[in-house]
This record gives sequence, structure tokens and C-alpha cells, in this order.
Amino acid sequence: MKELFLLKLGEIVLKGQNRRVFEDKLKTNTRRRMSKFGQFRVTITQSTLYVEPLNDECDVDGAWEACGAIFGIASMCRCRACEKDLDAIFRTVVEYLGDELSLQKSFKVESKRSDKRFPLNSIQISQEIGGRIAEEFPNVAVDVHNPSYVVNIEVRETAAYVHGPATPGAGGLPTGTGGR
Repeated sequence: MKELFLLKLGEIVLKGQNRRVFEDKLKTNTRRRMSKFGQFRVTITQSTLYVEPLNDECDVDGAWEACGAIFGIASMCRCRACEKDLDAIFRTVVEYLGDELSLQKSFKVESKRSDKRFPLNSIQISQEIGGRIAEEFPNVAVDVHNPSYVVNIEVRETAAYVHGPATPGAGGLPTGTGGR
């Protein structure tokens, strides 16, 4: 699967009945920024903005840099989506993060499971995938207290998403939402 971006919303989630106005403005601002780099699908679900390239001609690296300047984003990560089963998640971890992970001294797995129909809870997902990673990369120690690398897994309604550490976003509220 292709790489996509998960952009976590910041202060917008605190808004009340007008939250949708802020989310719509953030989507508009993001689409405008992404238009220079190709065609991207931009959607918001569960306080997360999904930015997905629609074809191979997209300048993904340029788009990633542009995401760092979008106000309203608290944190952002490049990720890869996969099916919601442990084998697919583990394969994605090895294929997508394996090179980076193999250079580390230690790791831990952090999981979030917003799809409550998934049979394992977040702790069980972390334990299962962490155990498989430890077998695959025997030179990288497990350290849940002070790891040099964190593997993140998010099991959501439509897919599971695998990514490394998140990058801070610009924060604040979306440009164009302040009154005069």
C-alpha cells in the first residue's frame, strides 16, 4: 500500500457546536497546500486528518514538508495502511519500518484501537507485535520505559496504520478561523 499522512488535530477538538466549521477550514487549507504537490485525498475522521496521494506522480516529500506549516495540526506522521489482522500488521512493520528499526538499540510498541470490534485490545496488540519484532530483530532490545524507537499501531474502522515516532505540527487553530 501507499504511504499516507496522519495529521492529528490540535485545539479544534476542544470546540463545541462549531467544530465542523474549524474542521472544514482545516481541510480546505490542507487541500490548498497539497495542490502544489499533486492530487491528494483529504478527509477527517476521529480527530485525524488523512492525507493520501491519489497517484504516483505526487511529490510526497514536498507535501510532507508543507504539512508542517499547516496551523491546526498538533502532530503528524507518515504511515502505511494495512489490513486489520496481526500478520498484515507485522508484515507492514517489517516492510515499512524494518530498515529504521534495525538501526536502533531498543524499541517498544504503542497501540491504539478505536475499532472496538477488533478481537485484541491495545495492550495485547502491542505484546503480540512486540514479540514478533523481537524475534525478527534479535539485536534490538525491548525497552518499554526508555526506548530509542517507538513503533506505533493504530487500528481504526477501515484499516490498521503503522508508523514510527510522530513529528510535532504547527499547532494552534486553522488559518482563517479567527474573527475580526
